[in-house]
Amino acid sequence: MWPQLARFATLLLASALILSGCASRAPAVNPDASVQPEARDYRIGPGDTLNIIVWRNPEVSLVVPVRPDGKFSTPLVEDIEASGKTATVLAREIEKSLAKFIQDPVVTVVVTNFVGTYSEQIRVIGQAAKPQALPYRKEMSLLDVIIAVGGTTEFAAGNKANVIRNVDGQQKRIAVRLDDLMKDGDISANMTMRPGDILVIPESIF
Repeated sequence: MWPQLARFATLLLASALILSGCASRAPAVNPDASVQPEARDYRIGPGDTLNIIVWRNPEVSLVVPVRPDGKFSTPLVEDIEASGKTATVLAREIEKSLAKFIQDPVVTVVVTNFVGTYSEQIRVIGQAAKPQALPYRKEMSLLDVIIAVGGTTEFAAGNKANVIRNVDGQQKRIAVRLDDLMKDGDISANMTMRPGDILVIPESIF
């Protein structure tokens, strides 16, 4: 009887070890992790509108547009480069410039009209109802982009569309199924967009 109990105890111990090993196994890794959005702060671009607030100095607080050359001017400081910078970085630079005229200036920059840098805009070309460049927004999806451009034209070959993406300095072409997504409601055809993506919608060949 004792040998049987010993064998039973051994089996129980082996089962526990197997279950423990399964529980500690690493979770599966997304094989297409390269398409996941990157966490990043918003970068100011030409066409953005900036609300510059100088604490206790309303006479130099103002709302200004960022010019096509990426710069803007204030009453005390001219031609400040804004393009490609975050609001926080720009605020610190304005403080340094204003320190020549104001003692210990405290500046806050609020972006009120988002366009973004050209390199991060999402461009839609081809048979879109309204081909255009769109400002990238966090967690923006292919469906969001299609809605923003008003869908496709009647001549579009939606299931032959492609997203051109820069990956490690190389252009990668990703096939997308716009017809399945928009006409059939196939959410599996949706995907996450990344800054700088180009959506190309070809014309259908009859």
